[in-house]
Amino acid sequence: MDPRTLTDDFAGLVAVVTGAGSGIGLATARLLQARGAAVACLDLDPAAAAEPLLALTADVTDERSTREAVDAAAARLGGVDVLVNNAGIGARGTVEDNPYEEWRRVLDVNVLGIVRATRAALPYLRASAHAAIVNTCSIAATAGLPGRALYSASKGAVQALTLAMAADHVGEGIRVNCVNPGTVDTPWVQRLLDAADDPEAERRALTRRQPTGRLVTADEVAAAVAYLASPLAGATTGAALAVDGGMQGLRLPPRDQPATSTLADPGRP
Repeated sequence: MDPRTLTDDFAGLVAVVTGAGSGIGLATARLLQARGAAVACLDLDPAAAAEPLLALTADVTDERSTREAVDAAAARLGGVDVLVNNAGIGARGTVEDNPYEEWRRVLDVNVLGIVRATRAALPYLRASAHAAIVNTCSIAATAGLPGRALYSASKGAVQALTLAMAADHVGEGIRVNCVNPGTVDTPWVQRLLDAADDPEAERRALTRRQPTGRLVTADEVAAAVAYLASPLAGATTGAALAVDGGMQGLRLPPRDQPATSTLADPGRP
């Protein structure tokens, strides 16, 4: 492809972003639009997606609703080149704590929502010269987090699904990747904090477990999505990009302890 700048790498492309009414989805939609894409924002309530973004109401748990929204985006904007499967919901508790109805609901949104949106978009993606799918996964797919059994199960499925989709569609020129955010400062996280007995203490605890000492921002996750979706990343498929402030890969001592150890080299007897 011809060299191009990061300000217009999506010029002439159409992106569909699910769960784009707030948080990561809305930040991603705005960034893709700023870098040249025509963007459709699908959400149960897409009101925050102001023009030039195309706001479309869609429920990823309903196949007809999802398909009609994707078709409308393709008709209005001229196809679909990029699909960002961002719609998702959270869940707390151990394997004992949520009723089966809640398990079905979370898996329906977080996993089958990707299936429905992808099925609707595939005919358009196959016609694109720069087709890409990016799924919003989570650090919960790769790290054992306490009290997140249901959510972790759903996101583990998303990462496995990403790899399988990448293998299935690489021959069609469709790249499939996912981003694995840590704790992101979004309206959903704020609602969880507001419901806690001590919101400030909970926020401090979330912040302390991030090696960077702060929460991830929605804009930082959006930048990672844009990288994976861009034609400039044409050789990247089947990847899971961590955007977690080092939470998964780093093993640091608590902040009130020294960062170096006086122990002998563990590689020597």
